[in-house]
Amino acid sequence: MSFRLVLGSAFACAVAVALAAFVFDLRFERAAVLAPVIVVSVGALAALIVLWTRVAWESIRHRRHPWRIVAAGLAVFALLIVLSFFVGPLPHE
Repeated sequence: MSFRLVLGSAFACAVAVALAAFVFDLRFERAAVLAPVIVVSVGALAALIVLWTRVAWESIRHRRHPWRIVAAGLAVFALLIVLSFFVGPLPHE
């Protein structure tokens, strides 16, 4: 293994732990204890994103009008984003 690969991997792990500590409002010491869980979770999330992106790409590639499907998907996503700004605060139970 090269030194640059190990250094880059360590940096990515440290960033993931620091980001998790910031997002979940944890002390950095607590996040450091949870570092293996955080790193495995980030890796699993990345693997799922790569898997489903590849599945979607292969599915769209074999369609008759692939860019229409992509445009429709982006339009639905944009519609959801726009509608989310118009929804007021939800009532608490």
